[in-house]
Amino acid sequence: METRDTGQTDDTQLRADIRRLGNLLGESLVRQASPQLLELVEEVRSLVRTDPTAVTRRLARLEVTEEVDLARAFATYFHLANIAEQVHRARDLRRLRVESGGWLERACTEIAAAGISPERVTEAAERLEVRPVFTAHPTEAARRSILAKLRKVADLLESEAIDEATIGCAHTEATDARLAEIIDMLWQTDELRVERPEPTDEARNAVYYLADLYRDAAGQVLTDLSQVLTHLGAPPRSQEASLRFGTWIGGDRDGNPFVTPDVTRQVLIMQHEHGIAAAEGAVGELLGELSVSEAIQPATPELMESLHADLEHLDIAKRFQRVHSEEPIRLKARCIIAKLGNTRRRHAEGLEHREGVDYLDAGGLLADLQLIRDSLARHRGQLAARGIVDRVMRTVAAFGLQLATLDVREHSDAHHEVLAEMFDATGELDRTYASLSADERNQLLARELSGHRPLSSMYVDLTEANRKTFGVFSAIRDARKQFGPEVVESYIISMTHDAADVLAPAILAREAGLIDVHARRADIGFVPLLEGIEELNNADTLIDSLLSLPAYRGIVEARGNVQEVMLGYSDSNKESGIAASQWSIQAAQRRLRDTAAKYGVRLRLFHGRGGTVGRGGGPTYEAILAQPSGTLDGSIKITEQGEVLSDKYTLPALARENLELTVAASLKATLLHVEPRHDTAVLDNWFSIMDQISQEAKQSYRDLVTQEGLAEYFWAVSPTELLGALNIGSRPAKRPNMAAGLDGLRAIPWVFGWTQSRQIVPGWYGVGTGLKAAREAGLSEEIKDMYGSWRFFGNFISNVEMTLAKTDLDIARLYVDSLVPPHLHSIFDQITEEYERTCAELLNLTGGSQLLETNPQLQRTFIVRDRYLAPLHHLQVSLLRRYRSEGDAVDPQLKRALLVTVNGIAAGLRNTG
Repeated sequence: METRDTGQTDDTQLRADIRRLGNLLGESLVRQASPQLLELVEEVRSLVRTDPTAVTRRLARLEVTEEVDLARAFATYFHLANIAEQVHRARDLRRLRVESGGWLERACTEIAAAGISPERVTEAAERLEVRPVFTAHPTEAARRSILAKLRKVADLLESEAIDEATIGCAHTEATDARLAEIIDMLWQTDELRVERPEPTDEARNAVYYLADLYRDAAGQVLTDLSQVLTHLGAPPRSQEASLRFGTWIGGDRDGNPFVTPDVTRQVLIMQHEHGIAAAEGAVGELLGELSVSEAIQPATPELMESLHADLEHLDIAKRFQRVHSEEPIRLKARCIIAKLGNTRRRHAEGLEHREGVDYLDAGGLLADLQLIRDSLARHRGQLAARGIVDRVMRTVAAFGLQLATLDVREHSDAHHEVLAEMFDATGELDRTYASLSADERNQLLARELSGHRPLSSMYVDLTEANRKTFGVFSAIRDARKQFGPEVVESYIISMTHDAADVLAPAILAREAGLIDVHARRADIGFVPLLEGIEELNNADTLIDSLLSLPAYRGIVEARGNVQEVMLGYSDSNKESGIAASQWSIQAAQRRLRDTAAKYGVRLRLFHGRGGTVGRGGGPTYEAILAQPSGTLDGSIKITEQGEVLSDKYTLPALARENLELTVAASLKATLLHVEPRHDTAVLDNWFSIMDQISQEAKQSYRDLVTQEGLAEYFWAVSPTELLGALNIGSRPAKRPNMAAGLDGLRAIPWVFGWTQSRQIVPGWYGVGTGLKAAREAGLSEEIKDMYGSWRFFGNFISNVEMTLAKTDLDIARLYVDSLVPPHLHSIFDQITEEYERTCAELLNLTGGSQLLETNPQLQRTFIVRDRYLAPLHHLQVSLLRRYRSEGDAVDPQLKRALLVTVNGIAAGLRNTG
């Protein structure tokens, strides 16, 4: 969640709410378990503060059932504290909105002050498309059942605050009774998933948030944006979708064998069921409000003609026709609802679209709504046309009938395995496809994409795995036919190394009828995902080689002359550390911008950001404005992962805030950051210094992660082996066909392991070495200038500082001393040395005496949370030691207690990894 720089806000009410919920939890522990449990909680919490060595002895005397209850008590506390903090942030946001306006309002002031012409604003508004993309990465430890109850807690606290503000009475006694009821049910709800979720389960979770956004926050943000653009002299059209939503759930096949073409279809049907229901609700709102009588104001001929056609094709109850006989707009709304119902049935039964009876996609719905709007606007209903009708139309344009456009992703190797069978079956190569060099493969696929023949045929007997890979393209084709062209737009190729990795899926798409390069038709676009440092450094070479091919250039032209590129934050960080990762991504954007401009192509960047700083997380607003000039030309995609969804979108006020700040930052970057903010000579010098910092930081990080024993240390010091048992995602934690160790480990469990043991190495390691090297090279003043004047560098340092503040090496030492073999303790010494170096260098740079000195509220929050996190860490270490000693005969309740500590620490730190 974003925070605004508001100085020292009064958190008295927050602390009171947390204390109140904590007291209610204590009473619940007595009711649900025993007075002894509450006494145990207080005893362990006190011992951690006063005599940490006694904690181990006390925990050793506990029965395993007591350990489970103890872990659950602390985990539940953090869930309640988290929701109280969200409610407090929502209150602050409403106050700030009244005092200083929203993000869009303030962006409007800056744009107007810059003297941007209405023509330029109009051009930017037409290109503006902000797309949060919800992904199924397994980083949300809390179950939906838990989150739903926490939402009820939030609603009660919020309702009480509103009553207090408006009538001076908060009905505390009644609210306490209801809160106690919910907390009891929280205690009786299992926080652990019994089974690993399937992709359809993950889709339901995303649909929950999307449907909520449809009903509330998205419409508010789009209305605010419309008002801002109108004020700037560039009023948008009702059907413009400046904010849209995307999803990977059901389409992300990379390393997930459970995402099959059939699963993709199931997810799309589910999305449409909820999307159609949301549209029915929105049109129902129009039905209730637009009671325009022909006796007072006529309808347009176009509306009446459309209505008569609808009544011929649709089965509208005679009662409605009678009741609305003089209310044509209401009757038209009834017809729209009937078409939506027919669309739902068509999808469920797999029938073909019938014009006039159902909708192929949101385009037909928007056309019908436009008729209503035009009729109102031409007959003294301008306020309603520009008000409720425009809001509904913008929301429909944002979500479509599908709620979110599905991206499909697959690993680059999978496409080459299919093509290997196809090419080898032709017998035209002098050796196997797999034995071709990279250059030979690039040349072969470039020729093939330009040709006319079909490469595949009924005589090619593909293996089952390759048949599934190839079948995805047919599934995309069929989905677009059934659900409309907006249902799938992009095909993402993970682990893209060269042009052939993009050409390969393009050829398979051609074979499935999605691409016709000679007719300049491309139903989907192809998106290279650049994940490693080498790939990021060669980003411009890759795109240049693709755009220089006439056949591929034709695909780009058919896609609106837009080339999308996805930037991977997680894997580059895991490979080379945060400094090299962040700087390589920043530099890649500049090179991609210049290469796209060379070919006259618009660049759309897709930022694959995780929830944690170690995977590209951090404040979205600052991250967008810190991008290189000219890289954001209206359109941007950003992943929203795991616990980020619940943190940003559980409460309507927070959801509105996060959507609005992303749109506002994108609009500002498009209009105000077209040219560099600094002289070329200054930037060149800063770039050179950043090259040095990142190179030194990378070397330091690589020295750590490549040394002998690091893998053994990592697995010993963290509960990473239990991540799969948490059942928090459908995708395996390791990539398929990867060797043991750390190379095949995905970035999420990598960050998870370091986070649980409070070392959080991916978020800061190497930065101190890099800064020190630059400082000792006599660059201190330049670095301070960079920190004060360069948005990228300031944002980078801020994120590292926050991660350092979450790091607790005293807690980490507990893990090391108890779980790591003595011969590996030197690795922790190395981590400690770099931590101290990084803290010293950051404080020297910021001029502070302690971390987060300029954000005392966040600093205080971390201190308070640590008091409750420490008991969980002590318990986790004790349980891990016994869990590993018991081998295959481990007590299921012991494993359960351990998993609850993992959940609790994730809740306390507000992320898993």
